[in-house]
Order: sequence, then structure tokens, then C-alpha cells
Amino acid sequence: MKNKSEIRKAYFLNKYVIITPSRSKRPRDIKEQTLIKRTGKCVFCPENIENDLVVKKFNGKRKGWEILVLKNKFPALTLDNKLAYGYQEVIIETPDHTKVLAEFPASHFVKLLKVYIDRTEKISKIKRMEYILIFKNEGSKAGASIVHDHSQVFSTDILPPDVYEELKLAKKYKLKNKTCPYCDIIKQEIKTERKIFEDKNVAVFAPYASEYHYEVWIFPKKHLDNITKLNESEIKSFAKALKLILSKLNEIGLSYNYFFHQVSSDNDQHFYLKIQPRDSIWAGVELGSGLVINSISPEQAAEFYRA
Repeated sequence: MKNKSEIRKAYFLNKYVIITPSRSKRPRDIKEQTLIKRTGKCVFCPENIENDLVVKKFNGKRKGWEILVLKNKFPALTLDNKLAYGYQEVIIETPDHTKVLAEFPASHFVKLLKVYIDRTEKISKIKRMEYILIFKNEGSKAGASIVHDHSQVFSTDILPPDVYEELKLAKKYKLKNKTCPYCDIIKQEIKTERKIFEDKNVAVFAPYASEYHYEVWIFPKKHLDNITKLNESEIKSFAKALKLILSKLNEIGLSYNYFFHQVSSDNDQHFYLKIQPRDSIWAGVELGSGLVINSISPEQAAEFYRA
């Protein structure tokens, strides 16, 4: 496609993206800066942890903790509120305030994924819990309000409309084609220049209709419906893939969000991890029309990650 724009449809979803490589060269007279001004002590550093918020410590081979799970002190949803029912946790990924996740070895990613599995298993047993979202906001443009590296778990008894729509269209595709749409997408994408990495367990690629600069999806090759189904070998592959992607984003200093696409009440879905860097900001076209403009093609993004 080189410099010509191209409208792309997002696989089986009713979403469209305009890939516009030439717009990355357009003139700008605004330079963005991320200014971080600390307003008080870090509440995620070990010496400042409030003990009554501690849910579980993951120690590894060291004293203290390597990864810590806390109740969210300021939740949007709670289990005692019928009007906004749900449960939220914060997962502090390291006691070290100065390091970001990308700087840790793949072995630490393995430990973090096992914490995600532990919390998914535990929270899925809470009555009426329909949806469990594990996510991470890294950097101020991604919505992080505390610098100390952490992930979050958000669970509720309602299925968000966008998730419901994707599940509905996936089932429609499956009825028509007798195959899982995500399994088909994996088979298709690992043969294209959008492929970033694969091994026997995972496939990593930039999606055909990427909505964000340098967007990446990580899939288990096996048809698994949620993260708790990963075996030891698959966890290691997932950790290696996630480490690769976050290290590249860290090199260029991009904020990002990542989140697992999984629904606790659907055991026939194909779960995956979306990583969406926050380089550009959606403006009038995106907010007004729902059409997304992306000036970094997924083919360019994949080339960046493979380099």
C-alpha cells in the first residue's frame, strides 16, 4: 500500500479503520510533553502499603513480596452495592519503584501471568460475576495515575456492550463457517507480513485493521477460553512474547494499555491479549464518526517489532 490510504474492515466486526501512512509525515507545530509531578508519597512502595488492603502476597524465593495484590481503595464497583455490583483489585508488579515491567526478565513475566491466573480463578467464584477484565495502564497517556508499575482487575455482573457485540458476531461467524473466527485469523495472519513472532504455543501479530499505532495481539494457538487454561509451556511462551513487545515499546517511550479479552461466562471463546500503545490521540473524525485514522500501518508496526 506504501503511501496510499486504505480503508480496512476489522475481520468479522463492523468496525473500520483508515490506514494512512502518508499522514505520519504531515507538519506539526505542537510538541507534546509528559510532565509527571509527584504530589505525595507512593502508596505502592512497600513502606507505605496499608495492611488492611492486602489480599495476597506472592513471595517467590525472597522475603517480603515480589508481587502484591491489594483491594482497590477507591473502587467504582463493590460487592455490597446492588446499583454498581462488582469487585476490583490492584496488582503491584514489583516492590521497586524505579523499574518498569519491560525491564524485568521473562521469568518475572511468568510470575505475573501466574498471579493473573490466580486472581481470575478466585474472582470467577464470586457469585454473579459475568466479566473479569485484567488490564494495565502504563504511562500518563494511557491513564495511569500512579507511576509505580501495577496492573488491575475489574469484574462485574454485566457484559460490556462492545464485548457482547464481539461475542455475538464471533458466534455468527462460527455458525456460518463451522470454525472459530480467531483460529482462522491466527492461521491467516502468521502467513502475512503482519506476523511478529510465533512458537509452538503463541501467535503474535499486528492486526489487519489496527486502531492504534503499533497495536499488537497475542493469541494462544490452542483454542482456550481464558487465561486459567494455559499450561506451563504456554505461560512461558506468553511471557516471552509480552516481554518482547513491551521492551520495544519501552525503547521508544510509548505509553500503552494492555488487556485480556475473556468472558468468564463463555467457555467457547478464544481469549487473547490486546496491547494498544497510546501514541496518537483520537480527535474529531474518530469521536464524531467512529472511523479510526491510523498513520502507522500494521505492516510497518510488525517490521518495527521484528527488527
